[in-house]
Amino acid sequence: DTKHPLCAIILVMPIRMGKEDLEQQVVFEWAEWNISRFPCLKFMFAVPSGGYRPIPTAVRLKKTGAKRGVLDFMLPYPVTKQNGTHYCGLWCEMKIHPNKPSPEQLEYIKFLNENSYLAVVCYSAEEAIQMIESYLGS
Repeated sequence: DTKHPLCAIILVMPIRMGKEDLEQQVVFEWAEWNISRFPCLKFMFAVPSGGYRPIPTAVRLKKTGAKRGVLDFMLPYPVTKQNGTHYCGLWCEMKIHPNKPSPEQLEYIKFLNENSYLAVVCYSAEEAIQMIESYLGS
C-alpha cells in the first residue's frame, strides 16, 4: 500500500500590465510605504475599470453600476487649502503620453472639479505622487 503525495498544479496566467498600470502600481506602492506619514493613504483605492473583460464579466459589471469614464483612483480625504478652497477628495486619472483622457473621462473631471473634488490627470507615478503630497499639504 503505497501512498503518493497529493500534488497541486498551479497555473499562472501572465498578467498584462500596460505602462499606465505600472505607473499606478508605483503610486500604490509609494502609498503603502507612506501610510505612517499620511494615514489617510490607507483608504486610497483604485477603480477597476477599462481593460479587456470577458463578455459575461463586462455585462455583470455594467449591471452592477460600472460606468465608462470613471477615473483610475481616489483618495477619499477632505482638505481645506490655505486659500480657503475645500475639496472632498482627490481623483486621479493616469495617462502615458501621448494618451489623453476620453470624452467620458473629461466629463467626469469637469463634474468632479465643479462639485468640491480635485480631479486631475497625471502622466507619471512621480507626477501623481507629487499631486497627492501637494493635496495633503506636504
